[in-house]
Amino acid sequence: MAEEHPDDDRARFEALAAEVVDPVRRFLARRTDPDTAEDVLAETLLVCWRRLDQVPEHALPWVYGVARNCLANIQRGDRRQVRLAARIAVVDPPAETEREPDPPDGRVNAALEAMRPEEAELLRLWAWEQLGPGEIAAVLGVTPNAVSIRLHRARAKFVDELRKIDGGAGHEGVREGREP
Repeated sequence: MAEEHPDDDRARFEALAAEVVDPVRRFLARRTDPDTAEDVLAETLLVCWRRLDQVPEHALPWVYGVARNCLANIQRGDRRQVRLAARIAVVDPPAETEREPDPPDGRVNAALEAMRPEEAELLRLWAWEQLGPGEIAAVLGVTPNAVSIRLHRARAKFVDELRKIDGGAGHEGVREGREP
């Protein structure tokens, strides 16, 4: 049985980190604020180090899945803090603050927020991370066929949500019958 050397693990981890840091940083930047993204990136790399023997050859989709789980853990903690703050606010309400305007891509964000979180995440993995169905399947832990079906439905729902936002929820361009 071959004995693993710490230097081999370190070299393998450094190569893995060099490959995944920038894509995972972009992945997280699209889903959360910059400070949280950096915290989640650090946590993701820690998990990769601890589970280095489980990292597959094509590591990026697997690492996206780790980052997604780390982000979900932080978001759960944030929701707990919000609930606690809401309970405290009843006792000592804070001063009103102004809401910042939507970013320039507000339509896209609004359409994604109107969708089920699973559908929105599927579209983000496909469009923003430019993953194919097989890679998305590795991130989400489902089959590539399920991803293809869900992606088809999610794209259609996204288009519908954009139409609603643009005020085009009617049937413009749809004509019944034949053209004369």
